[in-house]
Amino acid sequence: MVRTPLTPWERERGERLGALLRAARGERSMVEVAAAAGLSAETLRKIETGRAPTPAFFTVAALVGTLGLSLDEVAALAAPPAAQPAARASGGAAA
Repeated sequence: MVRTPLTPWERERGERLGALLRAARGERSMVEVAAAAGLSAETLRKIETGRAPTPAFFTVAALVGTLGLSLDEVAALAAPPAAQPAARASGGAAA
């Protein structure tokens, strides 16, 4: 199966997700956070560096729970640029 190339927005979204997760991880080690989320440290490293810009929902959910973030916060980050102002105006996050 041939995978469709990522759009510039998908790559940017992956980098933004990685930055959010890195910031939330703080001083905790990658190994510690990955183990708590049930992932390998290599998977977490790839997500944080943007090399895995489209992780599975359950992977993101596990990391979000481990890091004490909300899925709404991550969903807002993942919304396409055109959807972000509407999400902020309504007080909710676009899915």
